[in-house]
Amino acid sequence: MKIDFNKYADGLVPAIVQDFNTGKVLMLGFMNPEALAKTEQTGKVTFFSRSKQRLWTKGEESGHFLELKSLAVDCDHDTLLVKAHPRGPVCHTGADTCWGETNQPDNFLLYLEEIIRLRRQVAPQDSYVASLFAKGINKIAQKVGEEAVELVIEAKDDNDELFLGEAADLLFHYLLLLNAKGFNLQNVLDILQKRHTK
Repeated sequence: MKIDFNKYADGLVPAIVQDFNTGKVLMLGFMNPEALAKTEQTGKVTFFSRSKQRLWTKGEESGHFLELKSLAVDCDHDTLLVKAHPRGPVCHTGADTCWGETNQPDNFLLYLEEIIRLRRQVAPQDSYVASLFAKGINKIAQKVGEEAVELVIEAKDDNDELFLGEAADLLFHYLLLLNAKGFNLQNVLDILQKRHTK
C-alpha cells in the first residue's frame, strides 16, 4: 500500500474511520508512518494526535478501542479508509460517532446480529442470549424448533398480533443459531441470491 505522507506539510494523512459492520463513518483522525505501523502491528487503530503531539491509540484511556478490520488508500494515495470494529462509543462526548449519529446499520437485522454477538460475551446471569449460549448448541436449536412450532400454531388462528410475535421470536432465535454455528444472515442471503440467478 503506497501512501504519500509528504503531500501535506505536517507529514500526516487523514484517516477516515468507518464501522466495518454498519458502514457508518465514526470519526476522522490523522496518521503518520509510525501511527500506521502501530495500527497494523497491534490491531488497534492508532493516530498521531496533533494536540498531544504524540501517537495516540483510540481507547487508550476509555477502553473503547477501534479494532482494525481493513485499511485502504484512496486513488491519490493521500487519504486512508480505516474499517474497524468499535468497542464502545467513539466520540469523547459518549456518542456513537463524532457526528452524533447512532451507529447502527440501515438494516435492523444486521444491527440485531451485532447485539447478539456482544451479548454472547457477557455473563449468563446478565443476559438471556448469554444464558442460551452457555447451555450449548442443542438448547439453541431446540428453541428454534419450539418457536417454529408455536408460529405454525398461531398461523392457523386469526390473531395477527400473536402470529407476528411468534414470527419475531422465531427470527430472533434463528439468528442466535446462525451465530452459534459461526455464520450470519449474510451467508444465508448469499445462497439465496445464487439460487435466484439460476
